[in-house]
Amino acid sequence: MLPSIFGESMFDDFFDGGFFGAHNPLYGKHARNLMKTDIHEKDGAYEIAVDLPGFKKDEINLDVKDGYLTISAEKGLDKDEEDKKGRILRQERYAGVCTRSFYVGDVTPEDVKAKYKSGVLTIVLPKKEHKKLASSSKISIE
Repeated sequence: MLPSIFGESMFDDFFDGGFFGAHNPLYGKHARNLMKTDIHEKDGAYEIAVDLPGFKKDEINLDVKDGYLTISAEKGLDKDEEDKKGRILRQERYAGVCTRSFYVGDVTPEDVKAKYKSGVLTIVLPKKEHKKLASSSKISIE
């Protein structure tokens, strides 16, 4: 049994790969739980729900470029507040950026609707009609 402090093993950082550079500075070893996403197909649209707890609306950016929807969230910390509230014994909050991209095809920024409420970013994308291919699949050879 390994000794622990604050509910975590003091050897976690060594054995989970974080010691050798696989550490995510934004949320540490909990980064694998960041930006959990659900995608639902609804009548005429796709709805994407992304968990972004702890972020403010102005810290989240959406971008559509070359058929990809990119969601990025940036978190900054005010280092001056450390001295005002006393000595820090353990700090698990970091500053950094996290991003996630999805291929959405031929969608313009005007087609995308987004809202952020209670730590969940909800994005609605319209379904586009797929181009029908010709019924003949035979190719002539010269």
